[in-house]
Amino acid sequence: MLFERIKAMFGYFSKAVPFKLGPALVATAVLVALLLVPTPEGLTPKAWGLVAIFLTTIVAIILKVMPIGVMAMMAIVIIALSQVTSTSSKGAIADALASFSNPLIWLIVVAILISRGLRKTGLGNRVGMIFIALLGKRTLGIGYGLAICELILAPFTPSNTARGGGIVHPIMKSIATAFDSDPVKGTQGKVGTYLALVNYHANPITSAMFLTATAPNPLVVDYIARATNQTFQLSWTTWALCMVLPGLICLLVMPLVLYVLSPPQLKVTPDAVTIAQAELTRMGPLASKEKVMLGTFALLLLLWANVPAMLFGTAFTLDPTVVAFVGLFVLIITGTIDWNDVLSEKSAWDTLVWFGALVMMADQLNKVGVIAWFSAGMNHAVVASGLGWELIAVILVLVFVFSHYLFASTTAHISAMMLAFLGVGTQIIPADYWVPFALMMTAGSAIMMTLTHYATGTSPIIFGSGYVTMGKWWGIGLVMCVLELLIFAVVGGFWWKALGYW
Repeated sequence: MLFERIKAMFGYFSKAVPFKLGPALVATAVLVALLLVPTPEGLTPKAWGLVAIFLTTIVAIILKVMPIGVMAMMAIVIIALSQVTSTSSKGAIADALASFSNPLIWLIVVAILISRGLRKTGLGNRVGMIFIALLGKRTLGIGYGLAICELILAPFTPSNTARGGGIVHPIMKSIATAFDSDPVKGTQGKVGTYLALVNYHANPITSAMFLTATAPNPLVVDYIARATNQTFQLSWTTWALCMVLPGLICLLVMPLVLYVLSPPQLKVTPDAVTIAQAELTRMGPLASKEKVMLGTFALLLLLWANVPAMLFGTAFTLDPTVVAFVGLFVLIITGTIDWNDVLSEKSAWDTLVWFGALVMMADQLNKVGVIAWFSAGMNHAVVASGLGWELIAVILVLVFVFSHYLFASTTAHISAMMLAFLGVGTQIIPADYWVPFALMMTAGSAIMMTLTHYATGTSPIIFGSGYVTMGKWWGIGLVMCVLELLIFAVVGGFWWKALGYW
C-alpha cells in the first residue's frame, strides 16, 4: 500500500512540475553527496562547494533535468545564494554574472546573429546549392567540402569561433536546409547531424595545424619556449611543418569515422546535383542584399585574418569580437537584417545564458585555486609514482587533455595548466625527447576541444543549432579525441623523427 502511494505521488509530481523528477533527484543526490565529502586538503570549504555546484550542474545538463539555459540559471542562483565565491551576496552575484561581459561569449552571440543574414537574404541557400552542385552526389563528399573549407580558412582566421561558427557553420546549415534536414521538423538525421559533426570536428584539427588558427596558440609557443629553456621555439613555419601531416591525416579520416558513428539517412543523392543546378538557375544572379551579405563576410574574413595589421602595423589590430560587432552593425544599417531579426534569434540569447554560466564557473574554479590545486596534486602524484618517463609523458598529455571537461575555454585551460605540466615533463623526460612531448601537448591543446558542447567558442554555436544531441556530442567527442591523439602520437611521432626533432 505504501509503495503504491509513493508511486502515485511520484507520478503526480512528475506531471505537475516542469522538470524531470527522477533526474532532478539524481542531480540533487550528487550535490548532497559531494557537499558531505570532507573538504580535500589544499582547498577551502567554499572552493569545494564551488566544485560540487559545477559538477552537479554538468550532471543536471547531461540528464536533461530541464533545458540547458534553466540549468545554467540554477547554477547562477545557487552560487549567488551560497556565496562560495565571495563574502557577501552582492559580491557573489557580481561574480556569477561577471562572464556576461566576456568578449568571447559576445563573439559567439554575434556570430549566430550574423548567420541569420545568410538565411534571410538567400545567400546561404545559394552557397549550399553551389556545394551540392560540386560535391552533392554523396553526403560524404559534402562533408569533405566543409573540412576543406575549414582548412583553407584556418591559417588566416585567428579565432576558431569566428571560423567554425561564424563562417563555416552558416554554410553547413544552408546545405542541410537544402536537403530539408531541419531539427525543427525532426529531420535533422537526413544529413544535418552528420554535417554538423563534420563542421565541428574539423575546427579543433585545423586549430592544431597553424599557429594563427586559434587565439591561445601563441601562449602555447611561449610556454614551450620557457619550459625548454628556449631550446625549442615554435615559429609559424615550424608549427605548420610539424602539424601538417598528422593534421591532414586527421582531416582525411574524420569525415569517414563520423560517417560510421553517425551515418546520415541520405547517403547517395544522385539527383542532387541536377536539382541544385536548376535551383541556381532559378535564383539568377546575386541580389543586392546577397551582395551586401557577401561583402560583409569578405570584410569579416579580412579583419579576422588581421590583414590591416599586416599592411599598416599592429595599431590596426582588432579584437575578433569587435570585428563581429562591426559586421552585425553593417548588416543592420544596410537593412540586410533588422532589429526584430536580432531580437527573435532565440538560439543566440539561449547560448548567452548557458555558455556564460559555464564560463563563469570555470573562471571561478581557477580563481579560487581549484585548478592550481589539481595541477599541483597531479604533478606530485606523477613525480612520486616511480613510473618510467615514457608512461609519465603519456599520463601528462592525457590528464592535460581530459581535464578540459572542467573548462569552457581553451585559453583559460592552457593558461592555468599547460606550463606546469610542461615543467614536470621536462624535468622527468630525457632532453632528447622534449620536443615530441611538447608537440603532443601542443596538439592536445587543440584536440581537447572535441570533448564537450562547451569546450570552446565554436561548440555552443553548432550545438545550439539543434542538429546533435548532447549524448551523441559527448560520446563522439570522446572517440574522436582519442583517435586524433593516437594519430598525432603515431603519425606525428614518425613525422617528427623524419624531421630530425628526436
